[in-house]
Amino acid sequence: MNNETMNGAVPTPHSPLPTSQLGKVAVLMGGTSAEREISLMSGRAVLASLKARGVDAHGFDPAERPLDDLKLEHFDRVFIALHGRGGEDGTVQGALEILGIPYTGSGVMASAIAMDKWRTKMIWLSAGLPTPRYRILERDMDWNAVVRDLGLPLFVKPAREGSSVGATKVVAAWELAGAFEAAVEHDPLVLAEEFVAGSELTAAFLGEQALPLVKIVAPEGNYDYQNKYFTDDTRYDCPSGLPTEKEAEIQDLVLKAARLLDCRGWGRADVILKEDGTPMLLEMNTSPGMTGHSLVPMAARAAGLDFEDLVLAILERATLG
Repeated sequence: MNNETMNGAVPTPHSPLPTSQLGKVAVLMGGTSAEREISLMSGRAVLASLKARGVDAHGFDPAERPLDDLKLEHFDRVFIALHGRGGEDGTVQGALEILGIPYTGSGVMASAIAMDKWRTKMIWLSAGLPTPRYRILERDMDWNAVVRDLGLPLFVKPAREGSSVGATKVVAAWELAGAFEAAVEHDPLVLAEEFVAGSELTAAFLGEQALPLVKIVAPEGNYDYQNKYFTDDTRYDCPSGLPTEKEAEIQDLVLKAARLLDCRGWGRADVILKEDGTPMLLEMNTSPGMTGHSLVPMAARAAGLDFEDLVLAILERATLG
């Protein structure tokens, strides 16, 4: 992203490239991460949309086939619908760079950093961007000291997983040990983050333009894995209902956060709007979900792009380097 980002702008009317110019497209889905199930859901939705628009698109699961087949079978572009490790962390992006096949989303460095919540926070804090306070946890540490520092409740999560995998809300110090063990099963690097009261928002961007914010209202404020993907109990407000100036402020913050990480193509940041009106950055997603419950398609619809238009717009931005 560059410094000419159009903060808060609605995407201009979309004029898709002729499908013949998109070439043969592989939709990477599945993989071996803890988010495989969600990735398959995203990938199937993307694949169906591309085929509906006449694109020569094919599903490709890296858990079942070597990536070299992409070159051997003469794929021209790749739509990355992988989530989690091995697909969202710079690994597959680096392989595609070596193969010389353009791909959607952020490059190697931005993908790797954004997947790591700890290092993402360090970069944002170094630039003065707001994000909740945190501690790196280790087994057998003084849990009471963590609570004295961060307060209660707090969240314990693997530093390099997404979709709330391995995450636990902790409401008492004695729960920290169990929450740590649940998180460390997924990643040796475990993060405890202070609880920030406020409205939960998500802010997507497409190219260099911000999409409308989505306000998330989950049952009992618990936006966990189940409520994200498998229930209809969570409410999503888009438009968000925020004043225009506040929405623009948050969009501007998210675009700055994305530029700092060198994100490109598309992405989505999760934000908490504190009760005093201060936005706090939680994390950046460089390969967001594209399921029936996903937030980027919801924001795109509010900006005038249906799901198929959104998928094509992302694919057209596929690049190398």
